Amino acid sequence: MAHFILEYSGNLDSETLGIRKLFSTLHETVAASGIFPMAGMRSRAYRADEYYVANGDTNHAFVHLNVKIGTGRSEQEQADAFEQIKAVLLEHLDAIYQSRALAISVEMNELPETLRHNANNVREYIN
Repeated sequence: MAHFILEYSGNLDSETLGIRKLFSTLHETVAASGIFPMAGMRSRAYRADEYYVANGDTNHAFVHLNVKIGTGRSEQEQADAFEQIKAVLLEHLDAIYQSRALAISVEMNELPETLRHNANNVREYIN
């Protein structure tokens, strides 16, 4: 299980952000590492129309990626995955970062096993 939840300020648009490409790259990169199975990955994005960055300048933008993972990975596997995810995000956003004020953040949280339920038949439908 790896769920990628992207939040971004309303002064950015999904086309400029290339959200679908970002999600594709994240899924492919993390699956190739062997740390998370492709069938357990899900991604979604939310545009924040109400936001305030730094001093409130409406040209300032933000992108925040929250990665939720299931239990069962060592601290080293988690650290390796985090570094891969961070590298993908920073590379993907570099052109935007170089052209405007942009705050980028990423976090990864391990969900407690006791508070989780998962039913998934996606494996039956992917090659």
